[in-house]
Amino acid sequence: VQLQASGGGLVQAGDSLRLSCAASGRTFRTWGWFRQAPGKEREFVAVIRAGNTYYADSMKGRFTISRDNAKNTVAMQMNNLKPEDTGTYFCAATMNHVIVSRLPDRSAYDFWGQGTLVTVSS
Repeated sequence: VQLQASGGGLVQAGDSLRLSCAASGRTFRTWGWFRQAPGKEREFVAVIRAGNTYYADSMKGRFTISRDNAKNTVAMQMNNLKPEDTGTYFCAATMNHVIVSRLPDRSAYDFWGQGTLVTVSS
């Protein structure tokens, strides 16, 4: 099983980016995006589970996660990017049913992509 993330890049504050993550070898019940800024721990960004979406507070209204079951992919549209959004973004997935309280927990996910770098300049 492989997750392949793509779509990162260098943008200016206020710009948009769309990240994608493609899975091969398996379908998943729950997909998530996490990010890791330099020198910081990996943090929860967003998740989609059975059509329901959940976001970290600082991403609400700016980020939108979606999935394409036919293509076995998940995407995240990021609008109004800020310099503090800079980091490496990782997609993650699991076939398990994860209760809502555990969705932001990295340990709830079994498979991870390699990460795609997003840099937002001020």
